Amino acid sequence: MKMLVFNSTSDGEKEVSEGETALKDKIDDLLEDEALHGAMAGVSIRHADSGEVVYERNAHLRLTPASNTKLFTGAAALETLGPEYVFTTELWTDGDMDDPTLNGNLYLRGKGDPTLTAKDLASMAAFLREKGIKEITGDVIADDTWYDNIRLSDGIQWSQESEYYASQVSALTVSPDQDYDAGTVMIRVSPANKEGQPATIEVTPDNEYVEIVNRTKTVKSKKDDELKVERKHGTNTIIVQGAMETDEPVSESWIAVFEPTGLVSELFHQSLVKEGIRVQGSHTKIAETPEEATRLYEHSSMALKELFLPFMKLSNNGHAEVLVKEMGKVIHDEGSWDKGLDVIGTEMRRLGVNMDTVQLNDGSGMSATNFIPAHEISQLLFQVQEKEWFPEFRRSLPVAGNKERFVGGTLRDRMQGTEALENVRAKTGTLTGVSSLSGYVTTKAGDPLIFAMVFNHFLAEDVDEIEDQLAIILSEHQFSVRK
Repeated sequence: MKMLVFNSTSDGEKEVSEGETALKDKIDDLLEDEALHGAMAGVSIRHADSGEVVYERNAHLRLTPASNTKLFTGAAALETLGPEYVFTTELWTDGDMDDPTLNGNLYLRGKGDPTLTAKDLASMAAFLREKGIKEITGDVIADDTWYDNIRLSDGIQWSQESEYYASQVSALTVSPDQDYDAGTVMIRVSPANKEGQPATIEVTPDNEYVEIVNRTKTVKSKKDDELKVERKHGTNTIIVQGAMETDEPVSESWIAVFEPTGLVSELFHQSLVKEGIRVQGSHTKIAETPEEATRLYEHSSMALKELFLPFMKLSNNGHAEVLVKEMGKVIHDEGSWDKGLDVIGTEMRRLGVNMDTVQLNDGSGMSATNFIPAHEISQLLFQVQEKEWFPEFRRSLPVAGNKERFVGGTLRDRMQGTEALENVRAKTGTLTGVSSLSGYVTTKAGDPLIFAMVFNHFLAEDVDEIEDQLAIILSEHQFSVRK
């Protein structure tokens, strides 16, 4: 009979000797950490080649996984939509073009692209000008009906609504930068040159859709008067208050806007004006594009496999929720959370996940009422290895300790100087009292493992160190064979 024994020494494979620690004992000791007293921990570790369970503790306990939910959303999206899938934004008209006039309405139709920028909208306006259009006799109408009009996923509290990670979901939305935090604006605050003067505030993209209330002051020493940037509930009034010291660096904040479709309308109208195109009618209407309309232009996003880098590396919540609605639209012709989550459930069952033990209420993990056992997370990570799109899925996972933002992602500052460095590829997850880390690691002897760990109800600020130590244990040790 052969038995695998975990070797905790660093001198290579040896005969089993007194003092050698088995895998179970090693991890059990770690999970006795004081930070986990009174908390709940679910851990599942498998051989990546066979799926055989190496270690489990409370692995069938349903726990809130935070952003480990994105593993389920991401796998379902790659299976349903495919790595080459693109989102589009289109221009349509119900009129006719009589150079230099477009007689009728112009429709800006959004189909979920979370990477659309003000620059892309400017390109659309430039296209119209290149076609000789100088005037639109009707309205410029925004069409966001590709998805339903429910803007926030389950579990987001009103106090979080101005946070970039809780941005509203619209089929027609815009991102301020290359992180593609759709439905947000970036607020840059700089100290004035003189004490007593208000700070300078810049908004990206520049627009009049949001109103800035500047309650700041530049001071020599601000003491406890920290800078705060918040959007007033139910409005697009962004209040910036607090103090900045004269030599303080620029502060950058990303704030979610209220009803992001309106921001796109504002920015597109700005672009039309810059191109010298006059709109006789309204530019603030929102309505569905009529069936008899003619398509004039189509802008495509990057492929889904490229979108997966900001989505998974940076744990972008907005991307997750867009993918949920997109799957619902593509499969059930309804861009809603209900239909999208149905698709995720169906695809997970096909992958061998026991969805009878899983509850999902969103695609990002923001909901505290998402429940997934660690056993099912490791099962998913095992099964996806057989998929053609697995290389894209694996590439999207943060790489421990890699300082490149779109490589290391949320793990770029963790597990430095260990065998886990550039070895562990895993998805993080964080909410108050919730932390998770699940992914892939290769042991020192070259054995590929899958791990999933989910912690709930801890009172410590975080349990990152415990997660890291568990991953390091797996990376630094090796299996020996005892006959």
